[in-house]
Amino acid sequence: MRSSPIKPTKAELLAAKDKTVRDVIAPGLKVLFCGINPGLYTAAVGHHFARPGNRFWPALYAAGFTDRLLSPFEERELLKLGYGITNVVARATATADQLSARELVEGGRRLAAKVRRYRPRCVAILGIGAYRAAFSRPKAALGQQGESLGEAVIWILPNPSGLNAHYQPKDLARIFRELWVAVEGDLLHR
Repeated sequence: MRSSPIKPTKAELLAAKDKTVRDVIAPGLKVLFCGINPGLYTAAVGHHFARPGNRFWPALYAAGFTDRLLSPFEERELLKLGYGITNVVARATATADQLSARELVEGGRRLAAKVRRYRPRCVAILGIGAYRAAFSRPKAALGQQGESLGEAVIWILPNPSGLNAHYQPKDLARIFRELWVAVEGDLLHR
């Protein structure tokens, strides 16, 4: 695992397949952000949403979750603000479509157990397709869901990957901001 922003080599990327990345998590968070699974770049450097072009960190900043643009290498700073990061599926792949439906369902069960243990107020799943598959909710839409995970409100956000062309940075900032307003304004409906 790297502790500084040096681009991994091709060999390091290939070696990152099936590796995991340590959760950024603590009890009682305001929001636990939940990615689909780590990409190879993220697994090679050992920090969430680390691939250049991923828009997670800029979206957090633009939405108001952070007062400055954090680097993936500063991910643990989120804990001081009441936020954390995990994934539905722990193992790294080149793309999320390399995950099986079974892995997503099992990942959903593991996530539910993690949420019961750590008790965040809200779980923000970053990828509507992953949520639909992991929790058998084929008609789910973005935003707050009508159900909870344990006692945590479920909120669906778009996948911030640079490969997700459906959402431009300004769109991600607006959608992430809706969550920030709900969380910081204590407007989450349980």
